[in-house]
Amino acid sequence: HINTAVMPETSQVGRNDIMERHSFVDTNNLVERKDNKGTALHELHENEKNDNLQIKSKIRTIPNWPKQGIMFRDITTLLKDPIGLQLVIDDLVKRYRGTPINKIVGIESRGFVIGGALSYALGIGCVLARKPGKLPAATESQEYSLEYGKDKIEIHKDAISSNDNVLIIDDLLETGGTAMAAIKLVEKLGGKV
Repeated sequence: HINTAVMPETSQVGRNDIMERHSFVDTNNLVERKDNKGTALHELHENEKNDNLQIKSKIRTIPNWPKQGIMFRDITTLLKDPIGLQLVIDDLVKRYRGTPINKIVGIESRGFVIGGALSYALGIGCVLARKPGKLPAATESQEYSLEYGKDKIEIHKDAISSNDNVLIIDDLLETGGTAMAAIKLVEKLGGKV
């Protein structure tokens, strides 16, 4: 069984193969947030639907980008919002604390932000899955298809070992190509997703 954390906004295009094997973020039973002086920043509803709507409302949709017919889900508006970002990270921490994962692979580039914050919160390592030519040491690569073309991602060969249980973080699931490429890379390097 593969657990891949994916931000709550996803498209419906060609993801059947991954949907059956992945767990998606739900945002239920999150706690009240306080600033560094102990003042309540926002009282959250225990209702999962309200929390999910709160997160989704902070994700901007840009039509026809990067090409005609694509509805791009921009999470930069979520990342800049302290409550929205806390909701996402806290839910993921609650979901994965106590599981056997010992590394997170964050897929370029927004997966770095969520993956890095979650790695820190869980006290585990973070590995970057990057576009070709961005990593300085020896890499393993995997090509994949996008909704609008082809691309490739790479991971350092020494970043994953046979003892690693890996959680993959991506910001959304379009065709599933990037997530499947990351899964294949981790498995090539001996890790378990």
